[in-house]
Amino acid sequence: MRPFQRTLLVLAAFAPILFAAGGAPAPSHGRLFFLTLGSRGVQGSVRSVNDNGTDLKILVPGQTAGPDGIVVDTSAKKIYWTNMGKPSVNDGTILRADIDGSNVTTIVPVAGTWTPKQLKLDAQHGKLYWSDREGMRIMRSNLDGSNIETLVETAEGDTAREDARNWCVGMALDVPSGKMYWSQKGSGGNGRIFRANLEIPKGEDAAHRTDIETLFDGLPEPIDLDLDLANRMMYWADRGDPPRGNTVNRAPMDPHDAAPQILVTGLKEGIGMALDVKDGRMFYTDLGGNVYSANMDGTGAKVLLSGQGALTGITWVPLPN
Repeated sequence: MRPFQRTLLVLAAFAPILFAAGGAPAPSHGRLFFLTLGSRGVQGSVRSVNDNGTDLKILVPGQTAGPDGIVVDTSAKKIYWTNMGKPSVNDGTILRADIDGSNVTTIVPVAGTWTPKQLKLDAQHGKLYWSDREGMRIMRSNLDGSNIETLVETAEGDTAREDARNWCVGMALDVPSGKMYWSQKGSGGNGRIFRANLEIPKGEDAAHRTDIETLFDGLPEPIDLDLDLANRMMYWADRGDPPRGNTVNRAPMDPHDAAPQILVTGLKEGIGMALDVKDGRMFYTDLGGNVYSANMDGTGAKVLLSGQGALTGITWVPLPN
């Protein structure tokens, strides 16, 4: 093969990334880790890519149990992710791997959680937090999967499990303030976002807590959340129908009657949400197979990757200095 032919093949291989990013990619400041459910010939997997859309890697292939939520412990160099399993069966799991995708281990076994969704890390206290959709719970465990706790239980029983208003989906942490935030998906127009303390009030239990606040209701279908703690703003993807759904939204963490602001429209069933607060950027995914980036006010939105299969969770980590 002649040199110019090899050059053309290399450019063709990277064309989807380069053109999606709008020409030559911007410098990378971090790495994105995201999950594919597996669809349209794309295998379910754990993947990573530079936050400018270059250097895509499949870290853990063959994920067939519905991967959904993902976090990275940069100090320990570990990846954690949830597997939803079958929604009708109590068979969810949480897995861990080294940051290069090796040494895959199941830390929360089948039936340890029903349908685990978005996952968050409290590295300071060595805890994982997640939303359990059909389990209708907010849960946490130690980093090795031990000491599983139910912190919030919205309902119980098979009849309640059929009601999407009870489904806990998104999860976010404000560890300095001792608070957790979560979304309950709803079925179009009755989605909500809640807040409560990280610890159950003394004398109460997961099903009967007096510290739960409803921050927003009447939302289409709020899914994954992330928080800008410095500016006290929450961001989320909404999977509902347009015009308010298939969007990226933000609102104050302390709303005081503030209405959510729609930042980005036109998603193909939005799911994942992750912030890079330092550089003022957000990253989000949809079931249409796209990884997007935008400024945190919604401007400058662009596709970093497309054709990745149905995408769920995403997280961003900074590159080491």
